[in-house]
Amino acid sequence: MTHLTQFNSLAKPLFEERKAAHEICRLFNKSPSKGNLKRIKGLFAQCGEGVIIEAGFHCDYGSQMQIGDRTFININCTVLDAPIVEGVITIGNDCLIGPNVQLLAVSHAVEPKQRLQKENFAAPITIGNNVWIGAGVIVLAGITIGDNAVVGAGSVVTKNIAENTVVAGNPAAKIRDI
Repeated sequence: MTHLTQFNSLAKPLFEERKAAHEICRLFNKSPSKGNLKRIKGLFAQCGEGVIIEAGFHCDYGSQMQIGDRTFININCTVLDAPIVEGVITIGNDCLIGPNVQLLAVSHAVEPKQRLQKENFAAPITIGNNVWIGAGVIVLAGITIGDNAVVGAGSVVTKNIAENTVVAGNPAAKIRDI
């Protein structure tokens, strides 16, 4: 299992950073102009050439996200990321991210007493090159999706996905090799 990094998203500096990122996302979603798209891309640690992000995009921080060249992110993508985990969200080159996809690198404790401490946990999500993630997919913290993989619409990805594989379902399971 991937190591989870603990952090307090309610700490004032993180709260302020998240609030600023939310405002940039809000402005982009209200008016997805080139200038507002440039501000969104400016949040990221790295954003490649030819990246297209459609309206409805939301991230908590963006500061540790890395997106490769020619990746397309469709409408209403939600990214729960953390500024304290380097490369918390890494998306390769030539990826297709369908509408309403959720990349959830942040979670909470399962134990009720731990949840009362208001701590969050984060683990990186790594998406390889030339990956197609279908509409409505949810990818959980600590997941790696290999190059050329396809994730069927509506899937919940709870385990790593090998390269050149088609998966689907809840939880996502291998359908076939490509």
